[in-house]
Amino acid sequence: MITNTGSGTRVDEVAAGIFRISTPIPPAAMPGGFSFNQYLVVDEQPLLFHTGPRRLFPLVREAVAAVAPVEGLRWIGFSHYEADECGSLNEWLAAAPQAAPLCGQIAAMVSIADVADRPPRPLADGEALRLGSHEVTWIDTPHLPHGWECGYLFERSTGTLLCGDLFTQPGRADGPAVTTGDILAPSEALRRGLDYFSGTRHLAPLIEKLAARRPTRLACMHGQAWEGDGAALLRALGDALGSSAASP
Repeated sequence: MITNTGSGTRVDEVAAGIFRISTPIPPAAMPGGFSFNQYLVVDEQPLLFHTGPRRLFPLVREAVAAVAPVEGLRWIGFSHYEADECGSLNEWLAAAPQAAPLCGQIAAMVSIADVADRPPRPLADGEALRLGSHEVTWIDTPHLPHGWECGYLFERSTGTLLCGDLFTQPGRADGPAVTTGDILAPSEALRRGLDYFSGTRHLAPLIEKLAARRPTRLACMHGQAWEGDGAALLRALGDALGSSAASP
């Protein structure tokens, strides 16, 4: 469903009760084009994961409103402190009076307790939060791909890993919202050109920590969402990152 014909912002259900909001960025604004995605979990305590950059707030708000009442949002979550992750956090807190920031303990300590207009709800590594029929679990992944405070949410009932900047795909995310095709090759091509991964020494155990959840859907912040054997794809990413780090 296209919610704004001018921007091309659209909403698609990528898993039961989980909606991808995607805004394409044209090549004129970003070479090759790009996309910014947010994920809305509709439940008794609705969750928006990623806010998008502050300048996209009107478009994302319009898209959320097409699915559920904006003022009913309970949680505004994100992976780490960066503009596309939480740039419009305070705009969302103003629009949703009952909402609170949802993040890892490190993000709450070093950034969000200070910059957010309401206190955050910090989640410990492995801590689960019941939204209603959905349940999300926070997974600490420091410096994967970047940010000491980085982490992800895994939604148990749908097997969906809200995986942020992992598998970042270039282009405008044209095509279906969910693909079973190759997202590793394009994301690796982009990574090798921009070098935005930190090169953490704990790469292997962090990748395995995510793979152990056995996700069947990967909800990427840039590009298409993906369906399939998520554990195998995460391990393939780990192999690619390990190989790159070992290269001279």
